[in-house]
Amino acid sequence: MDTQAVLEYLQNLQAKIVEAIELVDAKNFLQDSWQRPEGGGGNSCMLEDGNVFERAGIGFSHVLGTKLPPAASVAHPEAAGRPWEAMGVSLVFHPRNPYIPTVHMNVRFFIAKATTPEEKDIWWFGGGMDLTPYYGFEEDAVHFHRTCKTALDAFGADFYPRFKKECDEYFYLKHRKEPRGIGGIFYDDFNELGFEKCFDFHRAVGDAFLQAYLPIVQRRKDMPYGERERDFQAYRRGRYVEFNLVYDRGTIFGLQSNGRTESILLSMPPIVKWRYDWKPEASSPEAKLYTDFLIEKDWLSLNP
Repeated sequence: MDTQAVLEYLQNLQAKIVEAIELVDAKNFLQDSWQRPEGGGGNSCMLEDGNVFERAGIGFSHVLGTKLPPAASVAHPEAAGRPWEAMGVSLVFHPRNPYIPTVHMNVRFFIAKATTPEEKDIWWFGGGMDLTPYYGFEEDAVHFHRTCKTALDAFGADFYPRFKKECDEYFYLKHRKEPRGIGGIFYDDFNELGFEKCFDFHRAVGDAFLQAYLPIVQRRKDMPYGERERDFQAYRRGRYVEFNLVYDRGTIFGLQSNGRTESILLSMPPIVKWRYDWKPEASSPEAKLYTDFLIEKDWLSLNP
């Protein structure tokens, strides 16, 4: 099991995405390397107040510990108390223009190490990507989902529908009875293909991200908008904050494992609003997000 190859891939993926986004935004990321007292460290890259992105954060982390935190051991009680190692790249990009959707992508690897000759290492990959529009466009949704499907189809035709369903179920605000966005793909505890094939699968997901997202950015970044659109964007960003703080397993794991708070919370939007019991005006562009996009849908059945 070549964990060093996984580590090097993740570091290179972060650098590749940073370079691509800097070309689009014409502003450079702040690079912030850090060390974790309990073991390991990482590199948090942050672009704030950019030309295209109001806040774009992409973090690489490689952390180690002596006892698996509750957020991970609930699903794997057999690994409780074992030394562990986790590495991953996680990003959230919050664009300035409300017509560009927010995007999230995460690819990670976890191993709980054997402590006796009778035990085996317990390992898995996890990750995926999902799109959160404020003003929806069918062609953007179709492109994003088609790119995700293409990345997974080489490993089997069942993976895209399976992991699309998992994404829809995971990125759901139960207290709102509302999806966070239009989904994408999401997988966790993934080891069913063996290490080498799972690693290939993982790379296919990470490598598909720029192809899935950047064409949407290029289509929308010069669309004119006003205060109405910015206000709705800030309101909808509140849902993003709620999900990350209440449900997101990565955020909870990071906080429970005494991770670096600045890096864990780099996904938070810079400007956000909440309103009491607000509803969009019927048939408005804002209402269309709820009626046409924040619903369960087979996006690939459309041909916009």
